[in-house]
Amino acid sequence: MLYGILHRIIPPLLRAIWRPRIEGLEHVPRSGPLILASNHRSFIDSVVIPAVTPRPVSFLAKSDYFQGRGVKGRLVRTWFVIFGALPVDRDDSRAAIASLDTALGVLAEGGAFGIYPEGTRSRDGRLYRGRTGVAQLALTSGAPIVPIGLIGTERLQPVGSNRPRLVRVTVRFGEPIDVRGRYDGVPAGRARREITDTVMERIQALTGQEPAGTYNDRAPDA
Repeated sequence: MLYGILHRIIPPLLRAIWRPRIEGLEHVPRSGPLILASNHRSFIDSVVIPAVTPRPVSFLAKSDYFQGRGVKGRLVRTWFVIFGALPVDRDDSRAAIASLDTALGVLAEGGAFGIYPEGTRSRDGRLYRGRTGVAQLALTSGAPIVPIGLIGTERLQPVGSNRPRLVRVTVRFGEPIDVRGRYDGVPAGRARREITDTVMERIQALTGQEPAGTYNDRAPDA
């Protein structure tokens, strides 16, 4: 109950403080399973998206954030729960399968799930090639994919910074991508690659980022 109250208070408060520019909100279905696929520029992205989206959004977060002790640990855990974070043990060799199962669980209940196809944050501002997990979720669940373009979040909370700054950012929502029935008879690997490339092309059109043409394999800082 407390989490529900705080969720109704904190996102509007953050919008009032940051005053983000929000475009294309009409493209976000207000109900039903939904995948939100975004570029990834900052740790704060997983706060910005739920704060501006007109429905709850779930993201995966390191299980470490939910295991802290004392007052600080409880505050961190509460913060992540408010913004729909779901714990995942990234050190577990089965983490990828567990992550997929967690996401599919959210979608099966008609929820919205946020994902970063690049896998990790871009350090140089370029848009990296997408990994096909986003397509696997869409093909398995039948949920539409709404591409998101984040602009300026790398200045809101730069890599290595532990607190956000007062910077105005832009969040652009693109038209939904519906994959239902469009890839019947197409080999699974090809379908996943084509869908993922389409998602990344839509994100690039929203952000104007330079395509890197390769995967981003660098581990993110806190």
